[in-house]
Amino acid sequence: MRTTVVTGAASGIGRATADLLRSRGERVVGVDRHEAEVLADLSTTQGRAAMVAQVDELTGGHVDAVLAVAGTANKGTADVTVNVFGAVATLEGLRPLLAGSPSPRAAVTSSMSSLLPHDALLVELCLADDEPGAVARAEHLLATGQGRVIYGSTKRAIARWVRRAAPTAEWAGAGIPLNAVAPGIVETPMTADWISTPEKREKLRGQVPMPLHGFATPEVPARLLAWITSEENTHLCGQVVFVDGGADVVLRGDSTW
Repeated sequence: MRTTVVTGAASGIGRATADLLRSRGERVVGVDRHEAEVLADLSTTQGRAAMVAQVDELTGGHVDAVLAVAGTANKGTADVTVNVFGAVATLEGLRPLLAGSPSPRAAVTSSMSSLLPHDALLVELCLADDEPGAVARAEHLLATGQGRVIYGSTKRAIARWVRRAAPTAEWAGAGIPLNAVAPGIVETPMTADWISTPEKREKLRGQVPMPLHGFATPEVPARLLAWITSEENTHLCGQVVFVDGGADVVLRGDSTW
């Protein structure tokens, strides 16, 4: 039986993923601030260290997969501390626990928002592992009325981090596929206010065009996360897989070619 750690397991995509894996017979160690096996605040260095210690104790130091799903949206500096630094700390902190698995896997949740306007300096500060600097930059963006770009910037940063880390000796060299999924609009508590009225839904459709089936349920990215971190995935490495109903295609066309 595989043991998988899922952060953000109390709601949204994290909960859907945890439920799916449990239904398939896997042991899931859920991490969240409430209603989870491990209670931790991933926005702080202390919370991240406590999470690693608790997971280590609960699993006896053996984990087969790590899914860094926890995230916030439009929460100011929390988007920075959770979406980037909390996610990286989860993946790097739990990576040693994957060493004993015959098929270790890891994944993180990015977003199609990584394609939208972003703040280049915030992204670079995140990639430089400068958390105080990144938080200060986010505070500046909020103070100058540019807060709307923070979320997309954090998702761009974590996607780029995956691209950089995945082929290294610590990940690919150790036999650990590291990848990301990038959902479009998913109907979760995090997005509830964005789609609470027909007018808001229509406006969001204009910003995030999803011609294939429109907005998704959490089970959609959950199924992709489950496969990416399954034994079947042996060669996907450093990929950001968009599960967004076609938004990436509409917005970027054939630019990747």
